Amino acid sequence: MQRNLENKVAVVVGAGTRGEGIGNGKAAAIQFAREGAAVFCIDKDPAAAQACADFIKEEGGIAEAFAADITSAKECEGAVNQCLKRFKKIDVLHNNVGIASMMEIVDTPEETWDGMFAVNVKGIFFMCKQAIPHMIEGGGGVITNVSSVAAVRSFPDAAYMSTKGTVNALTIYLAGRYGRYNIRTNALLLGFIDTPLARPAWDNEKVKKINLRQVPMRRFASPWEVATVAVFLASDGASYLNGVILPVDGGLSIAM
Repeated sequence: MQRNLENKVAVVVGAGTRGEGIGNGKAAAIQFAREGAAVFCIDKDPAAAQACADFIKEEGGIAEAFAADITSAKECEGAVNQCLKRFKKIDVLHNNVGIASMMEIVDTPEETWDGMFAVNVKGIFFMCKQAIPHMIEGGGGVITNVSSVAAVRSFPDAAYMSTKGTVNALTIYLAGRYGRYNIRTNALLLGFIDTPLARPAWDNEKVKKINLRQVPMRRFASPWEVATVAVFLASDGASYLNGVILPVDGGLSIAM
């Protein structure tokens, strides 16, 4: 069976999962490994990063765990350096970290606004800044930034919407400036994904029904459906996709 990422090295930021089940980052890391990539699993929680790496190794894949706070430039630099020390190169950078506040603008404290930009935007900035020179040196690479439908649809979270809109703009900047170095940069515009982080909101049946009615397909996505698209973007099958903001949302972004 052909594996689409054979001999590639993939860095997954946010590879851990909070709570029971599989989150988007962990699913992507596992799917990258199943497609032949060696995976460098980064998470702020050392145990979560290690759990992801262990899962991959148990399936016969290659992985290493690394704990880092991506709001720190120094720790992002350390993460990239450790990946290079272990695997010698970086072919794929999958930026999956994101937090929400669920606050309207009039209720959002300044420290919440700043904190969300630090995690959702600055983390991508730091990781790209560190990884891109090595991708250029290696002849190219793929960067995938995980964004949200909240970047293009009204959503009751002023800071989250603003950060994800910025992620889209940063993705377009990177695609335009670094495509000449054979570095492709795209974003996944995610809708409602059934992850451990999202699931508590749907314990309220009213909220769950309201959310489901917004999705033309009338169901939430599995993290594995997101991971499959992430693998495609990282593969040679997507070799001419650059600067794409790709909805993985069951049609949510175009629903009235």
